[in-house]
Amino acid sequence: MLTSSNLDAVSFRDAMSRFAAAVHIVTTDGPAGRRGVTVTSVAPVSDDPATLLACLNTSSATNDRFAANGCFAVNLLGSQSEQLAQAFAGAGKLEAEERFALGEWETELTGSPLLVGSLASFDCRLIDCRIVATHQVMIGEVVGLRLGDPGEALLYLGRKFHRI
Repeated sequence: MLTSSNLDAVSFRDAMSRFAAAVHIVTTDGPAGRRGVTVTSVAPVSDDPATLLACLNTSSATNDRFAANGCFAVNLLGSQSEQLAQAFAGAGKLEAEERFALGEWETELTGSPLLVGSLASFDCRLIDCRIVATHQVMIGEVVGLRLGDPGEALLYLGRKFHRI
């Protein structure tokens, strides 16, 4: 049993790889610029008012755009979106505009890109943002919601994508 005295980051990441998690692309756009990133750390906070949280690694300076823009969208990916998930996770080292060119996007209230064909897209106004260890934890009030066609979800488990 590892305890706080001998728990290392590698062991923690190995344990976390056993969590099955939905795959999302979290996006923003505004005065600070457009940005999108693949994440699995998204969770509902409340349904009244509708609120979500998303966690972004602070190792990428361009993730500061989310806080600077004051908005973000959470796009829940279906099984057909693995290539898009990989691109927004950094595979192929594509520039931001090349990544966005791989999908069809629309905007609503906040201006954050919403993925056409996602299982669901949540348009959020940022209401709180703080750094916790290596991550920026964003909490957003859902100001718009788009439900796509139901279908298979894209999950991440054991460092691989799966469809369910």
